[in-house]
Amino acid sequence: MKKIAVLLGGNSSERQISIKSGYAILESLLRSGLNAYPVDTRDFPIIQLKKQGFDSAYIALHGKGGEDGSIQGVLEYLNIPYTGSGIMSSAISLDKWRTKLLWKSSSLPVLPDVYLKKKDISQYTYPSILKKILQLKFPVVIKPNNSGSSIGITIVHYQDLLIDSINAAFNYSSDIIIEKFIEGREYTVSILNKKILPPVKIITKNHFYDYRAKYIESSTEYLCPSELHHQKEKELKNIAETAWRTLGCKGCGRIDVILDNKNKFWLLEVNTIPGMTYRSLVPISAKSIGISFDELVLKILKINK
Repeated sequence: MKKIAVLLGGNSSERQISIKSGYAILESLLRSGLNAYPVDTRDFPIIQLKKQGFDSAYIALHGKGGEDGSIQGVLEYLNIPYTGSGIMSSAISLDKWRTKLLWKSSSLPVLPDVYLKKKDISQYTYPSILKKILQLKFPVVIKPNNSGSSIGITIVHYQDLLIDSINAAFNYSSDIIIEKFIEGREYTVSILNKKILPPVKIITKNHFYDYRAKYIESSTEYLCPSELHHQKEKELKNIAETAWRTLGCKGCGRIDVILDNKNKFWLLEVNTIPGMTYRSLVPISAKSIGISFDELVLKILKINK
């Protein structure tokens, strides 16, 4: 029987969520009678996987070190099949700004933004940064460019709070992206081996679907079916499919979007290694079409690279 390493934990700011996802996956694999073991990449040298007899990897790492192509590169070197997207698409997808550049080249709906690098920040004066951001018009949302789970994100309504929010985002990433903040309804579309799953509507009492809404507060609601009109749901699925294909992603993932008050969809970001906790969105979407959590885990495993 193949020995499966469930890669979890790691050193990113999303470590705790990764551990939850990883152990949910591990328990599912064990229920299915598979030979699976947890491997925390913070404490275990990945280059030793082959020597330890592992011949397959289920990646449950979120953020840097998991979704950025680095772990995928090591696994390719070791010739160990793994779940999810390959090196290049993983690296691009974790980079919000470069993801948007590719989406824009495919005429997909992306929000206007300002991109700032920490190493170049000394070249900018406050007035020059402000001038660019004012073109977006407040409110704006400031995001670390390459982290997930809504960590380090701030919505800024007034320019007095701008610099502090920029500095806070730089705590999580060496480059950041500042976007026009759009009020609207949030949706997510899951993809499973090229199949577009039913969209999920996310209802939160917070200003947006932030870390607390995702992982802490019980008031967050997930609707699947999404209550979208048939034609609007079809439009959303087409946008998500094109967005996924443009980045060259494979396996299982998720595309997040927002529907503004003028009934227009805007792409937010992509998740190439989506969460797999009891609150996670891919399992909710899969369940709506009769795919249980254990079946979902096995399907993802079977489409290993």
